[in-house]
Amino acid sequence: MSASTIKQRAREELRNYAIVAGYLYICLAALLLYKDALLQEQGLSLLPHGIAVAKALILGKFILLGEAAGLGKRVHAHTLLGTIAVRSVQFFLLLLVLSVVEELVVGKVHGHSFAETLAEYERHSVLEMLAKSLLLLLVLVPLIAFRAFVGIVGPGVLRGKSG
Repeated sequence: MSASTIKQRAREELRNYAIVAGYLYICLAALLLYKDALLQEQGLSLLPHGIAVAKALILGKFILLGEAAGLGKRVHAHTLLGTIAVRSVQFFLLLLVLSVVEELVVGKVHGHSFAETLAEYERHSVLEMLAKSLLLLLVLVPLIAFRAFVGIVGPGVLRGKSG
């Protein structure tokens, strides 16, 4: 592989990462803003919105790693809608697992045992965790749908470039 090919590939990967992370940031920031508004009505305040940036960057990288590993490539649903649904669930499960692993690693870095970190999860209500999970799935569906659509029409077509 030549140096220019490597640069082009790196540029494309960085561009994909920026798009995915940007989309995730917009969605997560909107959800945080909503949660913050609800909490302020109760006289409480939420964590800074920088959390949305960090989470978007982490989840974006997880999505691209899943794509690089071929997640969703072997989906052979009968319709595009079926393919999008199966891929969305696959990426959703990947993000859930990797997010738990991430939390365990961060807890370990901060000197907490795995048991202490898992106990922190137990402090959240099941309804809250379910709601967050469903929102993550709903955020993933348009992203996966868009990426599937781009895969069908070909790279660069939406930007006016032929593949």
